[in-house]
Amino acid sequence: MKKYISRFHYLTQDLPNRSHAEQAQIACEAGANWVQYRCASKTDDEMLPEIHQIASICDDWGATLILANHYHLLDRVDAQGVHIEDLNADFAAIRKAITDEKTLGASAYSLQGLMQIQNTGAVDYCGYGPFAHTDTRPNDKALLGYDGYRKLERQPISIPVIAVGGIQLKDVEQLIKTGVYGIAVSGTVNLSADPAGMIKEIYRKLY
Repeated sequence: MKKYISRFHYLTQDLPNRSHAEQAQIACEAGANWVQYRCASKTDDEMLPEIHQIASICDDWGATLILANHYHLLDRVDAQGVHIEDLNADFAAIRKAITDEKTLGASAYSLQGLMQIQNTGAVDYCGYGPFAHTDTRPNDKALLGYDGYRKLERQPISIPVIAVGGIQLKDVEQLIKTGVYGIAVSGTVNLSADPAGMIKEIYRKLY
């Protein structure tokens, strides 16, 4: 089943001054139609009430809600899918667990990893990065830059590739020109002085 995949993935993050639900509300009001709930600081039981709240917000605005990693919660909340960051995850098993009704995304940091994910036949899209340095999810992976995405044009890539990692507003147009399907953004929006305005500006660059 072919799923709808947005060209703009907005990710919430742990912030000291704004809850995930508040972030989702701002994003949806600004036009975001794809919200990934990415919380790294709470237990499942602590997350559930917040996910329910965000699911209601997304439903009100017609946005897709994706959970980061916690696919075992999908049968307890009204979310449309999950994004798995574990490179060693058994994607076939996760697909079987969540059924084909749900969207399944994955992360890759190399061309080999991207091809492996595609070849599972279980994943609907792949977040590929990091494009540039990011403090939102620190790692020691090689930065792809624009050239890293241009290389995909010479590969048999059939799933939507979402550029991720340190993407700034000034990068959006050039990234789309490399041929990637879309972009994922967290800190550039969430740490902006005007998150709603930043989302609107990104959309203007994307479309």
